Amino acid sequence: MQLFERKDEFRNALMSWYEREKRDLPWRRTKNPYYIWVSEVMLQQTRVDTVIPYYERFIKRFPTLFDLANAKEEDVLKMWEGLGYYSRVKNLQSGVKEVVAEYGSEIPRNRKEISKLKGVGPYTAGAVLSIAFGVPEHAVDGNVMRVFSRLLLIEDDIAIPRNRKIFEEVVMELIDKNDPSSFNQGLMELGATICTPKPRCLLCPVRDYCQAFHEGRQESLPVKSKKTNTKTVPLFAFAIQNTEGKWLMKQRPSTGLLADMWEFPMMEIKGMTSPEEFLKINLGINFGNFKPLIEYKHVFSHLVWEVESYMATTNDIAPDGYSFFSADEVEALPKAVPVLKIWDALKRKKVPKDKKS
Repeated sequence: MQLFERKDEFRNALMSWYEREKRDLPWRRTKNPYYIWVSEVMLQQTRVDTVIPYYERFIKRFPTLFDLANAKEEDVLKMWEGLGYYSRVKNLQSGVKEVVAEYGSEIPRNRKEISKLKGVGPYTAGAVLSIAFGVPEHAVDGNVMRVFSRLLLIEDDIAIPRNRKIFEEVVMELIDKNDPSSFNQGLMELGATICTPKPRCLLCPVRDYCQAFHEGRQESLPVKSKKTNTKTVPLFAFAIQNTEGKWLMKQRPSTGLLADMWEFPMMEIKGMTSPEEFLKINLGINFGNFKPLIEYKHVFSHLVWEVESYMATTNDIAPDGYSFFSADEVEALPKAVPVLKIWDALKRKKVPKDKKS
């Protein structure tokens, strides 16, 4: 293939473009492997512009491996609040604890050992090794697979996990062993800014080596099978305040969707019933001042929540599994985006604050 016959030219074209055009991102100003690890975990399934403020706050709050390893999980989840995919940060903290306990706070510098850490998959391992330590290792994500699908006319379905090996082998054949950091980041940058789903081929620094471009097939690659249809789940959510002005909440289970995050009473709607009746049956409390709050959709990777939320007051004690919290306490608890939407709506309404004793 032409690309493999012109390896040096391809590398030079890619890496010189990267040096000229790369975005100024905070994690590109450091070689600290911990900071790069944090950034790579945050960037999974999340836009760069969204990640930047989270990254800066997280590093400020937990500046070292030791700080994160010894932090309370609730504090860590709070710093991740709103970023989504909360298992990422729980795995990150677990992996960091392993580094502190088993590796003397030194992140391993080889793929075998770093891949043993909780939550560190092939991509994250390769990114940390190549960017922080200059180890020539592949870091293949969706962007990189899209780039090489077009460059080499690879028609294997990138949604099938076993096909990732094809792209990992290509990267290892082409990687610049003297500067694997710039090579891998150049590929990532190319996929993120130029070789996008709608490619900007006239701006591409390596289009001379691209078989798809020369055959006019860049729009049809990569091959990626569609996900199965997402499930839609209708939910009622209730913001219930007691006579002291405190809010009823509970913590979600430690496993599963939104694990360990805090929420108002939220329940799947089953059967044709009014929200008032639904609330009384499922929580078993008396309430008054019942009124609508907001309706919204929240999209997860595999399902959609359609939420109807309501406000109410009660004189009763908290049901089993629930507790009442002051507004300041609610603010401090880690909450996922679906709950933050309700809390923000309550704050906009300027609901009554806690009564002072």
